[in-house]
Amino acid sequence: MNEYDSELVAGLLEKEKYTRTEVAEDAQLILVNTCSVREHAEEKVHARLGNLKIHKDRNPEVRIGLLGCMAQNLKEDLLQSKPYVDIILGPDSYRRLPDLVSQPEIKTENIVDTKLSRMEVYDDLFPARREGINAWISIMRGCDKFCTFCIVPFTRGRERSRSIDSIVEEVKQIRDDGFKEVTLLGQNVNSYHHEGRRFHELLKEVSGIEGIERIRYTSPHPQDFDDDLIHIHAENPKVCNHIHFPLQAGSDPILERMNRTYTKQHFLDLAMKMRNEIPGLSLSTDMIVGFPGETEADFLETLDVMHQVKFDTAFTFKYSSRPGTKASEYEDTVPEDDKQDRLVRMIELQREHTLFRNREHIGERVEVLVEKNSKKSEKQHQGRTRSNKIVIFDKAGERPGDMVNVEIIDAQGITLFGRIVD
Repeated sequence: MNEYDSELVAGLLEKEKYTRTEVAEDAQLILVNTCSVREHAEEKVHARLGNLKIHKDRNPEVRIGLLGCMAQNLKEDLLQSKPYVDIILGPDSYRRLPDLVSQPEIKTENIVDTKLSRMEVYDDLFPARREGINAWISIMRGCDKFCTFCIVPFTRGRERSRSIDSIVEEVKQIRDDGFKEVTLLGQNVNSYHHEGRRFHELLKEVSGIEGIERIRYTSPHPQDFDDDLIHIHAENPKVCNHIHFPLQAGSDPILERMNRTYTKQHFLDLAMKMRNEIPGLSLSTDMIVGFPGETEADFLETLDVMHQVKFDTAFTFKYSSRPGTKASEYEDTVPEDDKQDRLVRMIELQREHTLFRNREHIGERVEVLVEKNSKKSEKQHQGRTRSNKIVIFDKAGERPGDMVNVEIIDAQGITLFGRIVD
């Protein structure tokens, strides 16, 4: 979502004849787009702003803006600790940016706008995208779930969805710009609804756009995953057979404390139904260890889900308290050593499952969308399957954006290796 917002802001400024530079020393306006989901992200922003202060001390005419969730969440602290930041804008205030940066008073006083909106979806604005294979598009903003560990509902506001017509228009522009693949974005993307139309209907509309070869989305919520969505995965070849399906925890008491609104069994039933009905499905997930109150028995429940589902990949995290969330009020009862130990055990198990799932593909012929050169060799390309598997193969004259058929001959870690076939 942050990457899309950065492209949105770039589009707003380019309309006002601003030009982009990759070198901070050449910029008259420097904007830092931020995330507050995890503490580490905020730490990186503080470090970045510290470096920018040195730059501004040398060149006082430079204007610095802080955008996004961190601006929304920490505006008072930032005004006190970072007075050299000229503009602080929350994620619903980007439309004001062109006017704000042209105001002369910005040089003498801080400008702050972090008002959240119940209506803003930026449906009439188009991001300034770089060349590439995959384009991101936001279909909704905000979140109504209020998971106790998450700050997003407080930094991005309540859920509101764009019209299908505006999304289709943007996807057509994406197609005309040369993109083959589109990823639909939302905090809980499958809770999308606009004038009675739901997420699976949006997927159907987007899949009808000629020139778009693949459709992905992230991130769904298990509560809103229904049969209609499973069926469109099974029946529509443009909707990729990869689903990011966040578990977070496998223990019912912990899930309840997280306010995840589903049980371990509900999650397992859905995951198994997906595996049974969607050919070649790959499943990824998010998991948190060390949530307040988590016992060793609770943790083993999460490992049990992993054993039963055998996720293709997983993003794993140690719990860190986020100020302003409900969970920040809980006593953090899990010692740091236990958190680290559980994280290591989870990662090791996931490595086994990832290799298991990837080895299942050896001998298969798969369609790969060529993305870029391999990091290790200019003689090789890297691409992805519809199931979101990374594939490395020797070049044979193809270019990024081409579709090629590849036979998988090996699997190592998260990566498949193959050779081009007719």
